Amino acid sequence: MPGMNPILERWVQTCRRELLDRTLIWNRCHLLEALREFEQFFSSHRPHQSIGNARPLHPLPAPITDPGQTACPDVRRRERLGGILHEYRHLA
Repeated sequence: MPGMNPILERWVQTCRRELLDRTLIWNRCHLLEALREFEQFFSSHRPHQSIGNARPLHPLPAPITDPGQTACPDVRRRERLGGILHEYRHLA
């Protein structure tokens, strides 16, 4: 499928730049675990360049209509892969 080649190349470059260039891989088991964690991060949390930066497996978030909501946001950070990847979430 010729259309998949650029998509796969982009994923491989992103994986290499954000994960493999910053991680010392010890063995095959460690590599597979790191790739599995990165795949979950890439597919479920990381914003993508699409309509409204929506995540692939989730709908668009509700728009903020009250300006007071942005005055003091409560944000939590979760580290993944020993601090290489970071997830940020708003608490409700």
